[in-house]
Amino acid sequence: MIKVSETKNTPPERFKTAFQEGVYNVLERLGIEFLRVDNEPAVTMEDCIAIDAALNVKTVKTLLLCNRQKTNFYLFITEGDKPFVTKDFSRKLEISRTSFAPAEMLGEMLGCEVGSTTVLTLHNDKNNKIQLVIDKAVLTYEYYGCTDSTTTSYMRIKTDDLINKYIPYSKHEAIIID
Repeated sequence: MIKVSETKNTPPERFKTAFQEGVYNVLERLGIEFLRVDNEPAVTMEDCIAIDAALNVKTVKTLLLCNRQKTNFYLFITEGDKPFVTKDFSRKLEISRTSFAPAEMLGEMLGCEVGSTTVLTLHNDKNNKIQLVIDKAVLTYEYYGCTDSTTTSYMRIKTDDLINKYIPYSKHEAIIID
């Protein structure tokens, strides 16, 4: 099990990337309170077990997907313990089969690396090339658990703040699926 710090409600003293700093700047600008932990690198949902316990939250799974031509992109948020099946996702959106976007595109489009994908960098998608898709089950959570765009810091915010403050700020509209 990975090591996890005590919870904090302040940004890191030093930011690892400009994208991480941007996440905290946006949260402050929007008046979104958070609780966060620092941790050893967490890349898999199994790594998040100790993080979830420390934050008293269920970390979501966030995936950047694309079509074969790499012209349509989807940021999909679902429950961390729910298996992801591309065929089912594509069927629900009535689109051709999708796959995981290449790691370099994840960095270019959202400023994240594999294992640190988060909706909280969606404001970096200024041209709205990414369609946000949210599993309806995630909306039932009181708190939303995710990374801060790194693999070494996770946070929780109110799901209501995500839906009513952050997503409108990012200028994206979410498609909600079952």
